[in-house]
Amino acid sequence: MSRRTTRYPVEGANSLWHVYKTVPFLKVVKNFAVIQLARYTPFLGMKNWLYRTFLRMKVGDQTSFALMVMLDVMFPEKISVGRNTVIGYNTTILAHEYLVKEYRLGDVEIGSEVMIGANTTILPGVIIGDGAIISAGTLVHKDVPEGAFVGGNPMRVIYSKEEMQERMKF
Repeated sequence: MSRRTTRYPVEGANSLWHVYKTVPFLKVVKNFAVIQLARYTPFLGMKNWLYRTFLRMKVGDQTSFALMVMLDVMFPEKISVGRNTVIGYNTTILAHEYLVKEYRLGDVEIGSEVMIGANTTILPGVIIGDGAIISAGTLVHKDVPEGAFVGGNPMRVIYSKEEMQERMKF
């Protein structure tokens, strides 16, 4: 399925040049400060509290954001993460794209019990199903089915939920 984004055309200069017509400057400053503090703190509970309280994100219980995770500084409230999920080191989660002739916004929904490997980039408008595993260094440019193991750039399904269950039998 293609990503779920809303497109907003711009005229004249590229859309990033128009950024403060799309998001208030002080919101960006506050979000940037909160995200930078959370990127470097080793306290997982504190990170989740910061994200819920100051960024208005939905973050499930026992979810872990590793060091250096970079959340969308413009629209973090469009990101939701289920319970007991692990977001790997230096992962980037975007809810916006500023392009030359338009910008796009899209919610990012990450399910419960998801494992996201280090250095992954998640683009706006994707849904990652419960129990999915995303290998390190993946560009998530489309939905990830529940329970699937995916990886690569471009991302592809390595094992489906059923194949993963078969492989996990002892």
